[in-house]
Amino acid sequence: MSRFSSKKGPSQRQLRAGELIRHTLSEIMQREPLRDPALQGVSVTITEVRVSPDLKQASVYAEPLGGYAEDEVIAALNRVAPHLRGLLGKKIDMKFTPALKFRRDDTFAEAQKIDELLARPDVARDLQKK
Repeated sequence: MSRFSSKKGPSQRQLRAGELIRHTLSEIMQREPLRDPALQGVSVTITEVRVSPDLKQASVYAEPLGGYAEDEVIAALNRVAPHLRGLLGKKIDMKFTPALKFRRDDTFAEAQKIDELLARPDVARDLQKK
């Protein structure tokens, strides 16, 4: 089994780096204008950043707020990722600035589906029996 097995989970170093990147990217996106038309006026929440064991790749999970087309916003974020990486490199103190790959965060949609399922009368009735 590999030393970096996915079953083992991320190291403390990966978690710290991911949180530093998440916080800094959120700050950059709040303050810096992004020139892609699909991002004009769009608020984006960075929910999580997962960093590879060598800290050279980062998967950035994002959720656009306000009902914008998620796939378009994620594609636009990936188009401006090299620019964001450059800005990130100026603000964080890491040996390497990781390459950024933006991904859609589906956790909010999944949570909503679970809430809707639990609110169904037949499920609520079954839960009451316990």
